[in-house]
Amino acid sequence: MAGFTDMTYRSICREHGCDFTFTEMISAKGLKYGGKSSDLMATAPNERPCGIQLFGREPDIMAEMARRICGENRGELALIDINMGCPAPKITGNGEGSALMKEPAAAARVIEAVVKASGLPVSVKFRKGWDGDHVNCVDFARMAESSGAAFVTIHGRTRDQMYSGAADWDVIAEAKAALSIPVIGNGDVTDGSSAIAMKARTGCDGVMIGRGALGSPYVFEEVKAAFAGVPYVPPSDAERLDLAISHIKGLVAHKGPRGVIEMRKHIAYYVRGMKGASVFRTAATLAPTPEALIEMIEEYRDKISE
Repeated sequence: MAGFTDMTYRSICREHGCDFTFTEMISAKGLKYGGKSSDLMATAPNERPCGIQLFGREPDIMAEMARRICGENRGELALIDINMGCPAPKITGNGEGSALMKEPAAAARVIEAVVKASGLPVSVKFRKGWDGDHVNCVDFARMAESSGAAFVTIHGRTRDQMYSGAADWDVIAEAKAALSIPVIGNGDVTDGSSAIAMKARTGCDGVMIGRGALGSPYVFEEVKAAFAGVPYVPPSDAERLDLAISHIKGLVAHKGPRGVIEMRKHIAYYVRGMKGASVFRTAATLAPTPEALIEMIEEYRDKISE
């Protein structure tokens, strides 16, 4: 979800029922050596306290950055989450993210170091395994627990699957049965019924939604309604487009004029399934300014509402 779940979008998700948010992945090395990683630590008032998500493979650097983060924490953060699930080649190529699932001993040293240095609880997110021949989710979960993790989040796909195929919820259930700490399930939850189904199938203590929220932050309201057993009325296309306009304004307030560039990837999700969406998406990528994009959305909204 790197590049999507910035402060602006997380704030929108919280407004629409999300109970807890995590920052984008932050490189511990980038943070240590003064890169742009520190910009990713910004949080919105309505999402505090939230979790800060770190990745890296050097125990000493991870521990140092965890210590620094906790020292600077003024109530904005609830926990530190270690990402050992990212499948992106530029991350795994450095032995980070889900590549650490191939090195449980190295992963354990990272977790132990962060737990020792942190003044906050530490969680760990990982996958089913590296590939179909190396499915070690349950053992990895046990290792995380014994290394001091407060809870784990499991995505039910291997790294090789990336985001293709179906998420394996049964492996999440196996991990839940093997651990005494909470287990959060992740993968293929896109609406209220799939959230209910994951909870029933796995016994997980919570549900994490990532890609299912893109262009549809309303999904959190739907999930809450499903668990509460109350009717849910989905937003109209016009309401979704009005929210997209609010999203643009938030991005510009946070990131300046380049917010329009950031919005291009989001708009494709907001208009998904709408009449004429393909033509509109193509045109929207050419909008030179936030004002131009907002005008395009307003015209598109009025056209499909006729």
